Amino acid sequence: MYESSSELAENKLLMLYVLKSIKEPISNTQLTEIILENNFINYFTFQQYLSELEESRFVEYNDVNDKKLIILTEKGDNVLSLFKDRLSPSKISIIDAYIKDKIEAIKKELTIHADYTLGSNDSFIVDLKAIEDQALLMELKLSVPSKNQATLICNKWKENPSDIYTNIINLLIN
Repeated sequence: MYESSSELAENKLLMLYVLKSIKEPISNTQLTEIILENNFINYFTFQQYLSELEESRFVEYNDVNDKKLIILTEKGDNVLSLFKDRLSPSKISIIDAYIKDKIEAIKKELTIHADYTLGSNDSFIVDLKAIEDQALLMELKLSVPSKNQATLICNKWKENPSDIYTNIINLLIN
C-alpha cells in the first residue's frame, strides 16, 4: 500500500511540475501528451489524477480565447514547492528535456487557431486567429465554397502563421 500511495503522490507532483515548468496555461490534450509520451502514467489514471488535482484546487481550468486551459494554482505551486524533493531526478530531467524540445510547438498550438464550420448555402466559414500573450492579435473569418478550400486555408495558416499575418498587415498598411 505504501508504494502505491507514494507513486500516486509522485505522479500528481509530476503533473504539477509540468504545469510549473511550462509557465503557460495549456490544454488537457497537451498535458496528456506530455505525460503519456514519456510513459509516466496511463491515460485513465492520468485523467483521474487531473480530476483529483482540480478538486483539491491545485489546478484549475480557465477559458482563454475559446479554449479551456489548465493552470497551476497558487495552492498547487505551494504543494509542489514543499514536496518537489519527492520527484525522482530522472523524471525531472526527462520532463525538462521534453519541454525544452517541444515548448515552441506547444506555444504555437496555443497561439494559432484555425477551424472551419459549415455556413449557409453549403459554404464553409473559416476562422483564423493569432494570439500573443493571451491577447487576440488577429481574427479573420472567411467564407469559402468548398470543404477542400477550408481545409487548405486552415493548414496553410497553421504551417506559416507569421508570414501570412505579416503579408496581411502589409497589404492593409501599404
